[in-house]
Amino acid sequence: MTSANKTPHHSVIIIGGGQAGLSASYYLQQQGVDHLLLEKSALTNAWRTQRWDAFCLVTPNWQCQLPGYPYAGDDPHGFMKKDEIIAYLDGFIEMVNAPCRTGVTVQQVKPRAQGGYLVRTSDGEFTADQVIVASGGYQVPIIPRLAERVPTEIKQIHSEQYRNADLLPEGNVLVVGSGQSGAQIAEDLHLAGRKVFLAVGDAPRCARFYRGRDVVDWLDEMKYYDISVDKHPLREGVRDNTNHYLTGRDGGRDIDLRRFATEGMELFGLLTGLEGSNLQFAPDLASKLEAADAVYERINRSIDKYIEENAIDAPSGKHYQPVWKPEAEREQLDLRTAGITSIIWCIGFAPDFRYVEASVFDGHGHPVHHRGVTAQPGLYFLGLPWLHTWGSGRFSGIARDAEYLAEQIVSTARLAKAG
Repeated sequence: MTSANKTPHHSVIIIGGGQAGLSASYYLQQQGVDHLLLEKSALTNAWRTQRWDAFCLVTPNWQCQLPGYPYAGDDPHGFMKKDEIIAYLDGFIEMVNAPCRTGVTVQQVKPRAQGGYLVRTSDGEFTADQVIVASGGYQVPIIPRLAERVPTEIKQIHSEQYRNADLLPEGNVLVVGSGQSGAQIAEDLHLAGRKVFLAVGDAPRCARFYRGRDVVDWLDEMKYYDISVDKHPLREGVRDNTNHYLTGRDGGRDIDLRRFATEGMELFGLLTGLEGSNLQFAPDLASKLEAADAVYERINRSIDKYIEENAIDAPSGKHYQPVWKPEAEREQLDLRTAGITSIIWCIGFAPDFRYVEASVFDGHGHPVHHRGVTAQPGLYFLGLPWLHTWGSGRFSGIARDAEYLAEQIVSTARLAKAG
């Protein structure tokens, strides 16, 4: 507090101390804008506490382009492991040196009648002319209500709580969901020698390498990562897409669920219900595998087309041939009979912006915005998936978004001062 009775005021308050909030601070400092960053835990906390032990990046290191702090290691086409990612972020934190207060939970953001915002926190009240919400879109782990009926002797955790196979009870494991986390956790358990049952979701997949290069390298050269939401064929619908599954583990490779099936992993379709200890699944495993493979092939064909149109000398490519197909759809599985002692829910997160008291949200609780700028003057969002481009929620694209918002903030402040 600046005095016993005066509420501290800042031109901008940033909520969230991950890569998004820190990137915003970097550009606001460059613009000479007074600001304060508030973080409920520690800076970049999710990277430190919500990743499994064998976690690594799924995009090559050269895509780590945090503002003023690009990857400078000797393996640009490798994939940093968890400890290396944390070291990279520690360097970024030190370089930015953001004015911040950690261990402070924001409880309310409310527009004031006289302009600006009231920000109520666990450590008192603040006011600000403008606010950036940079807490991301992954606040509330999704666990379905049927989990409440799972036999009590079975351990249940969310993907953010998984660390390694040794910390789970002995026995077989059910992984629900096959997005990036689900597919990689299922692989981690499989490589550790655990019997894995996997309920497959709608996630697509992508090749790691194709025609002599990492697919990410090809897509970058093809300018895919520069496509903005308003120019994407799906428009805002792309924000609802599940990330493609592949891995950077051991130098990078495809994740092929069909191959896992040939090695003993048991695959099922969408989990739909539970009666006693008997799980029910939709008869859609074959169609989900085919849909994932179709995306895999479609990406490769787009690379083929680019190579041909630009007369690029590259090794030939091959069409994917399924190594396994389900003989029949299995619609039931008894947890006890299957020896399942653990369930890992890998079905994502939901946003939780209830503390933001502004009419800027859709019916699903997602903010409505254009490049992070909302209809509420002075209220911005940063770090959300596909906020502007594919890289908006990643190390590769956050700098562009943060710089844009800093420019908007400066422009808004100038207009307010002139008015």
